[in-house]
Amino acid sequence: MAPPEAHTVVSDHPEKVRMLVLETDEPHPDTQAKRDSFGEVLHDLLKRAGDEHDPTLGEETVMQYVVERNGGKIPQTEEITDDIHAILATESVYNAHSDEAWIHKIMDFIKHTFTGICFSHQILCRVPGSKVKPNADGEWELSHTAITLTDTGRSFFELLATEQKIHLHQMYVDHVVCPPIVEKTSLLEPATKIHMWGSGDRAGVRGVYVARRLFSTQGHIEFNAAIVKKQLELRVKSGPLTEKDADGATYGLNECTTGS
Repeated sequence: MAPPEAHTVVSDHPEKVRMLVLETDEPHPDTQAKRDSFGEVLHDLLKRAGDEHDPTLGEETVMQYVVERNGGKIPQTEEITDDIHAILATESVYNAHSDEAWIHKIMDFIKHTFTGICFSHQILCRVPGSKVKPNADGEWELSHTAITLTDTGRSFFELLATEQKIHLHQMYVDHVVCPPIVEKTSLLEPATKIHMWGSGDRAGVRGVYVARRLFSTQGHIEFNAAIVKKQLELRVKSGPLTEKDADGATYGLNECTTGS
């Protein structure tokens, strides 16, 4: 199947957010048949958020597949126009600790307002000095996992002090070993405060946050149970997972919802 074509979903709302989504992987063909790409999946999520915002906001999403080894194209700096409010990079089957040229090009996007999910959370954290490596036991975390929130996390998600956790779908074998350190990069101002918003047993750094600048999450804010099942099928077909692994991960998925 050909890589997703670059395209934009426009909004006629008078007040709107324009997001550039860097697609670092392709979804299962069944998901593509319904929503075309991960950019479309994220657009649906962001549009719902805009509809529920008070006052309402429109969502305009520019989508670009960027895996150069598979025919993707990474936007040039001059193509990131002032009407782009933020950049979001998706999850991926590829290794975030790789030194392939296209991965380093995406790391440079930390100069902009940037959000990263799973794989892209990991490459974002590499920029300020975090190490990314496979889990010690070589096993994937495949579950709807509780994430213990820091004070920053509770504030970010507007939760009460008594609410200590959220749950997100997880699908990873690599993880961020230690929190980022701002002194390790010239792409952030020295006084920048990088906050870790959540932690867990297998991966201590579940997400980082810089006010009005960066947000990342190891867990999948964009996945529901149906998408998880299809992505597991892809992982089994391509080799990283066994059917036993996938069967264990799908047990009880019908009881789960993203972000619950």
